[in-house]
Amino acid sequence: MNLFDLLATLPLIVLVAWAILLILVDLFLPKGRKSWLVILAALGLVVTLLLWVVPSRQDYSAFSGMIMVDGFSIFLSALFLISGLVAIALSYDYLKRMGIDRSEYYILMLFSIIGMMLMAMAADLIVVFLALELLSIPLYVMAGIARSWLSSEESALKYFLLGSFAGGFVVYGVALVFGASRTTSLTGVIAAVNAGTANLQLLSVGGALILIGLGFKVAAVPFHMWTPDVYQGAPSPVTAFMAVGAKAGGFAALLRVFAGAFPSLVADLTPVIWALAALTMTLGNVVAIAQSNIKRLLAYSSIAHAGYILMALVPFGNKEVWPDAVASALFYLVAYAVTSFGAWAVVIALERAEAKGLALDDYAGLGRKYPALAAAMAIFMLSFTGVPPTLGFIGKFYLFRTVLEGGFVGLAIIGVLTSLVSAYYYLRVVVIMYMRDGEPQVHSERWVNLTVGVSAVATVVLSIFSAPLFTWASRAVLNLF
Repeated sequence: MNLFDLLATLPLIVLVAWAILLILVDLFLPKGRKSWLVILAALGLVVTLLLWVVPSRQDYSAFSGMIMVDGFSIFLSALFLISGLVAIALSYDYLKRMGIDRSEYYILMLFSIIGMMLMAMAADLIVVFLALELLSIPLYVMAGIARSWLSSEESALKYFLLGSFAGGFVVYGVALVFGASRTTSLTGVIAAVNAGTANLQLLSVGGALILIGLGFKVAAVPFHMWTPDVYQGAPSPVTAFMAVGAKAGGFAALLRVFAGAFPSLVADLTPVIWALAALTMTLGNVVAIAQSNIKRLLAYSSIAHAGYILMALVPFGNKEVWPDAVASALFYLVAYAVTSFGAWAVVIALERAEAKGLALDDYAGLGRKYPALAAAMAIFMLSFTGVPPTLGFIGKFYLFRTVLEGGFVGLAIIGVLTSLVSAYYYLRVVVIMYMRDGEPQVHSERWVNLTVGVSAVATVVLSIFSAPLFTWASRAVLNLF
């Protein structure tokens, strides 16, 4: 390690130091002033974000090539940091209202964001595994932060057990890749393949095991079993953060690893990824139809959207299409984050103690009694469906276009058909809000209301002016290959 390594990863180091400092600050803050910890946590994310995006940066590697700081990692790190700020905004009043306000919650969130950022920067499979664990372990605790709720404790235990099991697949896959190529460096694996010294059969098995482990993190079928129960049992702000941040972190690793180490395995892994994408889109959308709980509905919706993003991974062996496919995936992650946070903010506004206010029927009459909130929720549902003019429509357009350019017409057709299926359960929420009588109870909290409003406006405005965002995503992947 040298000074250059420290300067290269300065934003990450600042956030690590900030999180550790907050642990010490928490010890000395009196009980009545714990809200200062929330402000300090948000300030740490803002400072880190400015350190990433304000300076003019060049691509460089650090720590003997184990970490790569480039447009790809900066784009995703900005997404993670902004997601953390939104999650803090959604959590502040909710945790107090539910009586589960604990200062360690925000510190755990910072450490999870550090894991996500490290996942996007990882240029070595060992770093991928370490980042995966750093991302996941705080989330296990956050899911069970409501110790008085049986559902929260159950969700944390399920997430921990299945997450540990999935981590074993990643470790075993890394070991096999090392055995096949004598290195865990992504560039080193490619060099071994090009030199003819790698065992391609063993490398294929290792790549498949890594795909399984990361497939759990992004909730791809058949590794999705934990998602509905964990999403339903965990506190809603934790679920919102998990749905956006953990999914984006998993895809950051998938895109980096498959772009940087496994192009030679396209013949073996492309049919597998094709099948995973098709199954994930289909099962997520079909099972969501039967849900009567809004959190479970959004859980299966999250699974379905993981399938759409997986479509971008299918043409990873096509050098002409692959850059556009990765850029489309990055754009869709932003579109999903904006829409998802908005939808979860509405859920938080209606949720009451003891898991009440979460049934779809609780949204009846929302359009009459709270027209602005209902209009925002309708925008989010339309964006999830992929109806113009919303950001979800633009995101699906870019994804389907790259899949067609790669020659996977059948997969694109499945994507369109499953989007039509999703219209049924998304629009059912809109129908219930506007066409059924009811007396919904809404908690008017300024940060939640601000999140709903900004997300609704961004969902529409960014769809109209989407070119700059897609251009940024395209530039972020220029030197990834």
